[in-house]
Amino acid sequence: MCRQSATVCLVKSPALEDVAGLPLAERLRVLPDPRQRRGVRHPFVAVLPVAAAAVVAGARSYAAIGQWSANAPQHALARLGARVAGALGVRVAPSAATVRRIVNLAGPGGLADLTGADPGGADSVAVDGKTARGSRRGRTPAAHLPAAMTGDGRTVTQLRVPDKTNEITCFAAPLKPYDLTDITVTADAPHTQRDHARFLIEEKNAHYLLVVKANQPELHRRLRSLPWKDVTARRYDREIGLGRRETRATRALTITGLDLGFPHAVQAVRILRHRTALKTGTVSRRTVYAITDLTSQQASPQRLGQLARSQWTIENRLHFVRDTTFAEDTSKIRTGHGPENMATLRNLAINTLRAAGHRNIAAGLRHVSYDPFTRPLDLLGIA
Repeated sequence: MCRQSATVCLVKSPALEDVAGLPLAERLRVLPDPRQRRGVRHPFVAVLPVAAAAVVAGARSYAAIGQWSANAPQHALARLGARVAGALGVRVAPSAATVRRIVNLAGPGGLADLTGADPGGADSVAVDGKTARGSRRGRTPAAHLPAAMTGDGRTVTQLRVPDKTNEITCFAAPLKPYDLTDITVTADAPHTQRDHARFLIEEKNAHYLLVVKANQPELHRRLRSLPWKDVTARRYDREIGLGRRETRATRALTITGLDLGFPHAVQAVRILRHRTALKTGTVSRRTVYAITDLTSQQASPQRLGQLARSQWTIENRLHFVRDTTFAEDTSKIRTGHGPENMATLRNLAINTLRAAGHRNIAAGLRHVSYDPFTRPLDLLGIA
């Protein structure tokens, strides 16, 4: 019914079109309850919204979620669907142990898909992975979590890479359930693979912009040797932020007649980035090459530069936020599906706060914390 992890990435995900537009609690009903029937006290569909609301309120751990749940008033527990006990109909909050058990057991692929954003209508989707460093346990490596994010900063989904493999083998798995027609998928150099390009063009009717580095030595050499100085299709962008001044020069060249051996390749891109640190005056220079199936009519150097920029922003708008605001790398959640499911709940919180107009996620969490048992539920659409 749902993808448990990338190890079974070909298992059918929940039919997302059947739950599109439904409230969070209704979407989560699609997930199967992984518990044995005996001894079940709290509804599965109530515990996950409790965890989601607590994370939107700023909870970073199972203990913090349990503390939020224990202090939740009756009106909040009623909205969350917590179980009723006794003749007086008192709502009983799930404990931290119950939250831990369910988050550890819930199918992470389905949970990520059902709580993520629909990429429909997006101009681009960036794919990149992040390692939850604190999840390493003994000889078991830390969880590595490839995610997909739209160009406007909405996380679509994520899956955990199986142990003893790498992110490359799991490129298609997070994207399979979605309609990516006419959407440009961007990815860094490890994903500049011929099979990935064919998957996007031939199976998903999408476009691609893939960075080329030394892991594709022959392709990289041939791109470097192109007559870039003679290219007239170029774009210059300048901006100041994050303590630096940056200038980017983007040039594009049609390569259909060169037979580079890369499927569906139409244009090559070179982006020259000059950065000056405002405090120290230190200057750095970096040249990035990329390849795309978009024609010059479909993508000018300006748009190609914007697409490349959207790939870089997944680091700033998702991975950096989870590290700094939610302290993901210091989290000691290690067992079961806990690392990936907690990361999914953080993604949901980030999406929810951005949809509410909070550009700064830390500031958004502080705003929610002033009314922690009403605002998270309102933002998540829990009636």
